[in-house]
Amino acid sequence: MPRQRFHKPCAILNPRAASGKAKRRWPSLKPVLEAALGTVDARFTQAPNHATALARQALRNGADLVVAIGGDGTFNEVVNGYFEGGRPVRPEAALALCPLGTGGDFRRSAGIPSSPREAAHAIATRPVRRIDAGQMVLSTSDGGSVERYFANVTSFGMGGTVSLAAKNSFLTGFSGKAAFLWATFVTLMRFRSKQVRLSLDGSTQLEKSMIQVAVGNGSHQGGGMNVCPLAALDSEVLEVTTIGDIGLVEFLRSLPLLYSGRIYTSPKCDHYRASEISAESPDQVLMEVDGEAIGQLPASITVLPRALRLAGAHIE
Repeated sequence: MPRQRFHKPCAILNPRAASGKAKRRWPSLKPVLEAALGTVDARFTQAPNHATALARQALRNGADLVVAIGGDGTFNEVVNGYFEGGRPVRPEAALALCPLGTGGDFRRSAGIPSSPREAAHAIATRPVRRIDAGQMVLSTSDGGSVERYFANVTSFGMGGTVSLAAKNSFLTGFSGKAAFLWATFVTLMRFRSKQVRLSLDGSTQLEKSMIQVAVGNGSHQGGGMNVCPLAALDSEVLEVTTIGDIGLVEFLRSLPLLYSGRIYTSPKCDHYRASEISAESPDQVLMEVDGEAIGQLPASITVLPRALRLAGAHIE
């Protein structure tokens, strides 16, 4: 058994992750976690964004490790509980992901094992690393604004439309993956490019027609798409990938580039790097983070350098 490095670990489980798989596997996963980490205070989410409240409460009560058990959405909610007002609630505490959900993009970005057993061992033995996070303020449909945080990738354009369509799909109650695939197909058939204005670090100004803009602290999104292949979690900057006006047939032909990490070889894609990004559009442009629809433009995004302590990752 690895030497216990955390003294008050907390696990937050989304019982609906992977269409209920997380809940069914918890009885066998709990002893695996406790063999690696010691006694774990387990808490279960009951509604969207509940993991954020549970993580924040656990940190305020002295937890030195919060493990998100689920997919990308659950981990993102826990990340949002780690921060408040642009600062960590408990800076000395760490977060970790034990993957047990539909999405595995942050796991890919951070080099976290796909097996829950191996992930638990990695949390207990790998060095805790300081990584960056993204802080954003974006608009809501009622004209207000909301603050969100992310450790992986946020995007706007087609991705935001797909996420909203998946959320509203009748398939969501049966299979989140099926809902996402159906929403992607429907969106591809109907989506038209949007005119977007980007400001990067206040100096580079862009205005052009785009179907998608991804802002990455991590590299992967959308079930394995390597959309920001040059991203590093501890680089202290954010990668910005833009996909210009592209037809359906050309987009489908370019998909192998998107999954292989060769997206920047496409003439329709451009790459930038910035620590502060602002975006606006005369059109309605929806935003998503880790597959969850969260709002729309205008928005501002800022990197928080080395603000998050992450356990269990393999970062080169």
